[in-house]
Amino acid sequence: MEETKKYTAADYKNKLSVRWCPGCGDHAILNTLHKAMAELGVPPHKTAVISGIGCSSRLPYYMDTYGFHTIHGRAAAIATGFKVANPDMTVWQISGDGDGLAIGGNHFIHAVRRNIDINMLLFNNKIYGLTKGQYSPTSARGFVSKSSPYGTTEDPFIPAELVFGARGNFFARSIDVELATSVEVLTAAARHKGASVVEILQNCVIFNNGIHNPITDRSVRAEKTIHLRDGEKMIFGAEGNKGLVQDGFLLKAVTIGEDGYTMDDVLVHDAHCESNFLHQQLAMMDGDKLPLAVGVIRDVASPTYNEGVSMQIEEVRARKGFDSLRDMILAGETWTVE
Repeated sequence: MEETKKYTAADYKNKLSVRWCPGCGDHAILNTLHKAMAELGVPPHKTAVISGIGCSSRLPYYMDTYGFHTIHGRAAAIATGFKVANPDMTVWQISGDGDGLAIGGNHFIHAVRRNIDINMLLFNNKIYGLTKGQYSPTSARGFVSKSSPYGTTEDPFIPAELVFGARGNFFARSIDVELATSVEVLTAAARHKGASVVEILQNCVIFNNGIHNPITDRSVRAEKTIHLRDGEKMIFGAEGNKGLVQDGFLLKAVTIGEDGYTMDDVLVHDAHCESNFLHQQLAMMDGDKLPLAVGVIRDVASPTYNEGVSMQIEEVRARKGFDSLRDMILAGETWTVE
């Protein structure tokens, strides 16, 4: 009965009142996560949501699944251990740009490198919200905040660059207000076997309101973003008349029908290409000269860490004949102290 049950978003919600600021982008992300889980159809008791510290990390409180609200920056480490110990569970890890990329940065890149089969959601509002407005690892150079009153003097991390630097095999991006896109990328992330990273541009209405508006505001979004879909032409623009073409080793945005460019020149997105050369270029577009890419940018199959560990355990058991930890300890040279 359990395997044939059709779940709804309500099956993944609990009865607690959601306690984020009114207008916070986290509300929309929570809503889309519930919808994605219903679409995937994994039972709530086979799902775990694990977070660190920060506004985003309150999310497990609002799930009718297993949940862990852990410690600052350690969500990826705890999610790794949980998945290895419980390989049949679907694991979602929730982090903000501060929790995930500052104190948790080392855990983040190694979870990606190891290819743990967990779904890592990175809420990026470019600020520390819970601790009241300090700049974060994704805040732009010159950003004025409570901890940088005269502007930061450092360059930010770009989450996609970390993922590709750690040899990641799945990267997607969405915007908190684009609910359909968020459901699309979250379901794709869960279906990917291995570490999946979804960056969601999220608005903090209290300490960094409108930080993404130059790209995400409804009046400019069609011109400033491009929704990538595997197997489809890379087209964008309010009139759907702009596209991405190859310009030597780089990408170039053109208007179709001008300067000799036709639809045939526009690139087709291949999210499953093993080479990450073009994927990285697409992920690094920032909405300035080239449109910011949303959707699934890279989705490539690769052996997972947790499957490798499980196979190794079975091989050693078969070869050594161990049925328990005690058998393994007593298998070597032992002696008794009188």
